[in-house]
Amino acid sequence: MDYTARYGLEFNPFLKNSKEVLIETQEYKEVQFRLKYLLSTKGFGLLTGSAGKGKTTALRSFASSLNPSLYKVVYSSLSTLTVMDFYRNLAAELGAVPAYRKTENFKLIQDEINRLAIEKRQTPVIIMDEANYIGTAILNDLKILFNFEMDSRDRAVILLAGLPQLNNTLRLGIHEPLRQRIVMNYNLDGLSKEEGRSYIHEKLKGAGCSQKVFEDNAIEAVLNAANGTPRMINKLCNASLLVGNSSNLNIITADAVMQAISDCELVHYKINN
Repeated sequence: MDYTARYGLEFNPFLKNSKEVLIETQEYKEVQFRLKYLLSTKGFGLLTGSAGKGKTTALRSFASSLNPSLYKVVYSSLSTLTVMDFYRNLAAELGAVPAYRKTENFKLIQDEINRLAIEKRQTPVIIMDEANYIGTAILNDLKILFNFEMDSRDRAVILLAGLPQLNNTLRLGIHEPLRQRIVMNYNLDGLSKEEGRSYIHEKLKGAGCSQKVFEDNAIEAVLNAANGTPRMINKLCNASLLVGNSSNLNIITADAVMQAISDCELVHYKINN
């Protein structure tokens, strides 16, 4: 029997590539509120959180909610770009033909931001995901790159998102001028137990489920192992559905979850050894 049919699911809501069932937790709402504040003030923002806490989900949701006639969104993941690629990519995304020298790309980027802000009345929203990979050179450049009209007016929103150590990097003396320009700084702590339970129930409901899938102590086992991390909740719930189905369980037990946790740890061990 197919596991989705067994558990009354139209699709598996815990898989990354399935239909998105967005759960608006209290923390998610707080992040959206902070991002909207940054949108109104412009300037630099910082969003941090450990892996799997929901940064990228929150950023994508925020970006997709913006009116494209009012905002020009540029999204880049810094783990995959060299310094020169970063500037060339940013220039191209803003609408310019990228140059091969950094100084030329600097001017192109500034000209495009001015053109968007003044002529088209669009606010550039530049999102730099995985910004903990940023080197000192780019961080030093950012405050110069986005320093318009002698600091009197910010024309763009620049959002740095990454792991919590990004805060430590920005506390270094060399980055003090940039840190002083950060107008929004928020760290995602993860879900409480209560929010975790709601998260699982809402995910199941979003996939058309109206039956009981997990025993209460099974959900408790998932939440204890996941430690408030949405990505880990998804991973363990998905693994538990598979274990439960292969064991012919119509309701997933804590034992099935413990087996799923063990399976996930084994896969992680094999990948890292």
